[in-house]
This record gives sequence, C-alpha cells and structure tokens, in this order.
Amino acid sequence: MKFKVRVYLYSGMQKLIEKSGVGRAIYHQRRALTINGIELAQSLEDADVVHINTIFPDSLKIVHKAHEKGIPVVFHAHSTKEDFRNSYLGSNLFDWLFGKWICHCYCTGDYIVTPTEYSKRLLVSYGINKKITAVSNGIDLDYYEKEKVASNAFRKKYGYGSDAKIIMSVGLTIDRKGVIDFVELAKRMPEYQFIWYGATNLNTVPLKVRKAVQTKLPNLKFAGYAKKDELREAYAGCNLFLFPSKEETEGIVVLEALAMKIPVLLRDIPVYQDWLKPNQDVYKASCLDEFEKKTRSILENRLPILVEEGYRVVKSRAIEQIGRQLGTVYENCLNNV
Repeated sequence: MKFKVRVYLYSGMQKLIEKSGVGRAIYHQRRALTINGIELAQSLEDADVVHINTIFPDSLKIVHKAHEKGIPVVFHAHSTKEDFRNSYLGSNLFDWLFGKWICHCYCTGDYIVTPTEYSKRLLVSYGINKKITAVSNGIDLDYYEKEKVASNAFRKKYGYGSDAKIIMSVGLTIDRKGVIDFVELAKRMPEYQFIWYGATNLNTVPLKVRKAVQTKLPNLKFAGYAKKDELREAYAGCNLFLFPSKEETEGIVVLEALAMKIPVLLRDIPVYQDWLKPNQDVYKASCLDEFEKKTRSILENRLPILVEEGYRVVKSRAIEQIGRQLGTVYENCLNNV
C-alpha cells in the first residue's frame, strides 16, 4: 500500500529526549515511515501533515504555525499523568499540573496517537474528546535478531563467566521504573548477576532512589546509558529481562527483549493486560517476594520457556506494520480535517 503524504516529524529539544523512550520512539517512527515509502518532509513548509512528539512550548508554536497554514497536526501522546508520578523530586506534588499541561498540548492536535489501548483509556478518562488511535511504538525485528549478535561480547566486557546467570533491566534510574526493587532483588539473590542500563541525574530524584543506585554489591552493576548496539549485545548475552516498572504507556524495551527471544518477567500492571498474557507470553509478578520466586524458577528451569510465544506477540508490532498504521492515520487526518 502506497501513501501519498509528506510528513514533518517534529520533536523539540532533541538532545534532552534522545536517551528517553520518546527519543527511541521517534527513531522508530522515522524507520517505519521510510520502510513504507512515506516521504519525510524537512520543514513545515514542505509537509502535508505534521506529527508532534514532544510537549515542550516550542511544539505548540509549531502546531500554531501548522494551523495557520491549514496543515493538519497529529499529536503523539507518549506521556500520561500516571507515568509522571514517582519520577523526579516534586513530581507527585505537581502531577495535576502536568496532567493539565499535557491535555492542553494533546488537544491542540487534530488527531492523537498513543502507544496502547491502555494509554488511550487514560486519555479518554482525562476528558479528551479528540479522535485517538492506539499505534504501538513498534520494533525492528531485523535489527533485534538474536542470531546476528555475538552474546559473548557482553559477557566479556563486564567480566561475566559463561556459567553466570545474568538479570538485566533498562530504564531511567527513577522510582517509577522499579529501580529500588531491582536493587533489593540483587541483595536477596547474591548467586545471580544484576545489571541495569540507563541513568538519571541523581540530584533530581528522591533520597531513597539515590541510595539504591549508590548501593555497592558484588553482583550489581549500574552500566549507565547504552547505545542500541551495546544494549542489543546485553539482551543477547543475559538470561532474564526483569522489568519492574510501575507504570508505562507501552515499554519499548519490553518489545526489544521479546524480539531478542529472552525470558521476560514484568510487573503485573494494567498496560500489559491487553496484549501480554501471564504464564503464556511472559511472566508477571506483583510484589518483591513474587519477583524473587519467579526469577529463581525461570533461571533454574522450573518454569516453561515462553520466548517463542512472546516473539509471536511482538511480531504484530513489527515496524513495517506500524508504518502502515501511521500512514492510515495521516491519510485519515488529511481527509477529515
């Protein structure tokens, strides 16, 4: 299917977001559109549709300019009030204000895209009555193919032996991502190696998070931010992807882990209920004791391996399909605005 539409993908303050999930999502969008032959406009003046990804004031300026020119705007709702909570110092005091701001931003668009049916339900609960479509952030299955990666590179870099059982996680080092629980699990299971990719300025997080990240254990590493090639090597070389995040709008790293066919253990939160079945596609846990029990059972082969089932789920979010879904959104936006 060919889409005759030129799209201006806009993301303000790119350097600020490039290491975040939003930054990853924008990369996925470019790839998805290019694969499907959808032309990427280099400026507003060349565009048929503008696709906004960020909620900074400069984004609203672009929306205003687009509307002045009669160009329809798709606003991508990556953030919710719920995933703002438990993030940074003061975030829980100002989540109501953040909620008002994102609603204002999203409602300036003619059409809203959000990653999951769960995040769509949240937007509707805020009183947003714009047209909203759930479109996954997508995953490049060709890139995230385990057979293409040398798994020993990751183990060699960090000094892990071939018999080491390694548990990895990825995300900002904030409370919402479950970093405190990850550290506690490392304390409880010294026989396993734990490694966390991703970082946050510790001056911006509460003391309890700072203390967790500064914990010194022989089986715990905070590896900091990793580029996608290094992260892919880690997926290929670890034994379990443990993602204790308390709130997500989708979880791009979950898609990556599923695509790499490694066992996945998630916190049992609403965002996964529509598309990842517990004990069928992935494993889920609701508390520390359950995380510990299931981690041991997975690593000691007392639970079935679900990687093929998880891969079948993630195939429906292949980046080629996401590009087609976005193309349909753009055409609908053009035809109905």
